[in-house]
Amino acid sequence: VKLTLKHVGKQPLNVMGHNIVLLKQGTDVKDFALKANRAAATGYVPEEMKDSVIAFTETIGGGEESTIEFDAPEAGEYDFICSFPGHYAIMKGKFIVE
Repeated sequence: VKLTLKHVGKQPLNVMGHNIVLLKQGTDVKDFALKANRAAATGYVPEEMKDSVIAFTETIGGGEESTIEFDAPEAGEYDFICSFPGHYAIMKGKFIVE
């Protein structure tokens, strides 16, 4: 899978950063997001939960983009979120592998 995240806004990363974090099945999304709030130093991907992550982009600011490549996991549905503080509640979705 090749995924490119484009931040079309204008605000800098420290004000309105965005990323994509693809989580393994069974990961508690709320718990992950709450821990991510305190993980600015690691791109809002908490070190203690890296085992719950399949892939993630770097956190980017307005006008930037980030591309990642990874092997698709086995068939199923996987949660993805933006883990920048406060974003996961509305910036989320399902990554479906068939």
